[in-house]
Amino acid sequence: MLEALITSKTRLKLLLKFFLNSDTTGYLRSLEPEFDESTNAIRQELNRFEDAGLLTADKKGNKKVYHANTKHPLFPEINSILMKYVGLDKIIDKVINKLVGLDEVYLVGQLAKGNDSKIIDLWFVGDEVDANYLLKLIEKVESLLDRKIRYIIIKQLELRDFLQTKSQNELLLLWKRE
Repeated sequence: MLEALITSKTRLKLLLKFFLNSDTTGYLRSLEPEFDESTNAIRQELNRFEDAGLLTADKKGNKKVYHANTKHPLFPEINSILMKYVGLDKIIDKVINKLVGLDEVYLVGQLAKGNDSKIIDLWFVGDEVDANYLLKLIEKVESLLDRKIRYIIIKQLELRDFLQTKSQNELLLLWKRE
């Protein structure tokens, strides 16, 4: 669906990389093997996004490190479109909002790093989550998506240990109980 609107594969990869998880950063040479694209194609798109104010860059040594400009007026809309493209809006609506005993939900894995993937990896955090009901909800939402959902249920204490092993751009808080 989004591929019909954004015909540049490099541009779509950059949008996913920087706008799905705003904590994600990257520099030109690190994006080349990750995207399997030429540095010239990536450089052109990075320059376009930076000129438009969608990306900002900081110098770290001899590297120009890019990250999403979360203050840009289009950032929330771009993020929302990407959440829908990946299917995270359906997961929030049809799974997370129906589940009792849930404290937080994190997106981890390739999508959290901004890499498109047919697998959505989730951590459901809560001490009272009904695993059987969650499985039924996951099966229903998978039938609506063109992606597979992998998940684990962890308790709050376990979450602290997991968070110490992951860097900030490897996980994305999708939902938190208010």
